[in-house]
Formats: sequence, structure tokens, C-alpha cells
Amino acid sequence: MRSTGLLGALLLACLAAAAHEGKDAPDTPRYDYSKARETPFGKPFDPRKARREIPIEMTDTLKYAPAQVVVKRGESVRFLARNLGQQVHEMVLGTRKDLEEHAEMMRKHPAMEHDEAHMVHVAPGKIGQIGWQFTKAGEFYYGCLVPGHFEAGMIGKVIVK
Repeated sequence: MRSTGLLGALLLACLAAAAHEGKDAPDTPRYDYSKARETPFGKPFDPRKARREIPIEMTDTLKYAPAQVVVKRGESVRFLARNLGQQVHEMVLGTRKDLEEHAEMMRKHPAMEHDEAHMVHVAPGKIGQIGWQFTKAGEFYYGCLVPGHFEAGMIGKVIVK
């Protein structure tokens, strides 16, 4: 009997570990997209259902590649943010004003952590994702708000036609 209980506990531990690994997988949604709220630059969208995938590379030269992307109004996209550098980078979507204000806040509170649908922190050598639907035409941006990165020019543009 004792070995059966031990075996059961071991099985539960393995299942819990596997479930935890899935939370970090690129295809695991972090949000309830059915409750997504509209922002001035669009709304969160389940990346697994996006019609278009846009790879974005981040480097320690504090640049994104590409530095500009064009999407259609109403289009749902899956950004795949690949960190090719040796330090943490992030991709945060927003208006230019939003990003500038958020970058200022991050300078004052560099240890602040947040987890929202329009941003992803990516460890060196890893890939993060953002699912987004651009509901309004205009120019929007993505930036790395790690203190000093945005100020050094780590910003890209999204043109929504």
C-alpha cells in the first residue's frame, strides 16, 4: 500500500511539473481573450487564432528587426519576439505617448513587474509572443522599456492602414 501512495504522489508531481512547463510555452495563452478590452491602439487577441505571424528580433545593440511593420486595420497578428541578445529585452505595444510615459515610470521604478497582454519580457535566447488586433488606423509603436533601452532608440513602428 505504501508504494502505491508513493507512486501516486510521484505521478501527481510529474503532472504538476508538466503543467507548469506549459505555462511558459509560446502557444499557451496567458489571458482570457474573450474579456479583452479595447485600447487606443487595438485589443488583445488570442495569438493561436491570429491569421498572420510577424517575427521581431531584439538585440543587445538595442534595435528591433524589423524596425517597422505594416498591418491592415482589423487584422489580427501574432508577434513572435525573439531575443538574440545576452540581456533581457521586452516588446511593449502602445502609442508613442504611452511608451514614453511608461519608460519614465520604469526609470523611476526599475524593479517594477507587470504582466499585460500588450507586453512581453523575453529572456536571452528565448521567444515571447503577443497576440493583437489593430482596430484603428494610424501609427503605433513597440518599444523595450527596460531602463535605458527605449532612450537608446529601442523602438519600432506599426503602421495600420
